[in-house]
Amino acid sequence: MSFGQAGPHGAPEDPHQPIPQWGPPPPPQPSAPWGPGAQQTPDWAALADNTAARGRRRKWLLLGGGGVLAAGAVAAVVAFAVVGSGKGGAKASGLPSPEKLPGSSGTPQPSFSQVAPPPPPNPREFISSAEKDKAPLSTKTLFPHTKPVLDKRKYTRTATATTSDCASATQGALGSVLTDNGCRKVLRATYVRDGVAVTVGVAIFDTKAAADKAKEQAAGNIASLSGDDDPAFCRATACRLTANAEGRYAYFTVAGYANGKAVAEDDKAALTAGRDVAGYTFRRIMARANAQAAASVKSASPSGAGTGPGKQA
Repeated sequence: MSFGQAGPHGAPEDPHQPIPQWGPPPPPQPSAPWGPGAQQTPDWAALADNTAARGRRRKWLLLGGGGVLAAGAVAAVVAFAVVGSGKGGAKASGLPSPEKLPGSSGTPQPSFSQVAPPPPPNPREFISSAEKDKAPLSTKTLFPHTKPVLDKRKYTRTATATTSDCASATQGALGSVLTDNGCRKVLRATYVRDGVAVTVGVAIFDTKAAADKAKEQAAGNIASLSGDDDPAFCRATACRLTANAEGRYAYFTVAGYANGKAVAEDDKAALTAGRDVAGYTFRRIMARANAQAAASVKSASPSGAGTGPGKQA
């Protein structure tokens, strides 16, 4: 007679009872007693069922543990792929390595010379001698404006003239003064405003010294120049006179009324007009000097070769 099927330790076991999935195996049960009346032969069928159940449990544990191990292995591979593929993190961020960044490319960078550039030339040097003063010279370049505004006063240019016979453009002793100092040419222009007419005459010399001397020795006056349909003015009547020099240019003005009326000593209109036109002439001479100085700097640079001032007309 049998006491029932027993496990390896003698505990009864139902082969249809679910096998626990996790946790330690159940504690061993005390073995069935042996003695008189007990079955002496083991229950081989029960033992076989128990062995099969234990095998299924062991296999499941191995599979579950293997999944954990596999997951850990995959995580390790992924971590290695992320870290290893970066090779220092340069490629992982998607940016080029420092030596390939645009700022350190092969594009040439500007360099600066340690040698200080020479100082800019003095513009007056270019109008102090015929040797350096080579820009075109005519009434068009010296008196280009037909209606200049001088100190907020608008004038109209009515006539221009050029002559190499310097004395013919003068009255009184000024002709001999210009000739004796080597005058090359006289350029004249006349401007009119509110019935007052001003003629300016620019005498051209080879050197600044000659122009300065002509100014100091000035006597007589520059001859007034009228337009084609305008009457002569400042001929055998009192008018305002000025004499100045800049560089190799000596310039003189005569100012009076276009209708021939004499200028009184306290007259301000002719005085103001004479000063306006004299100042304009000075600025035009200096504009010529500045233009040639700027051109010389440009022609001295590699990019400005061949752009120097033109020759004197």
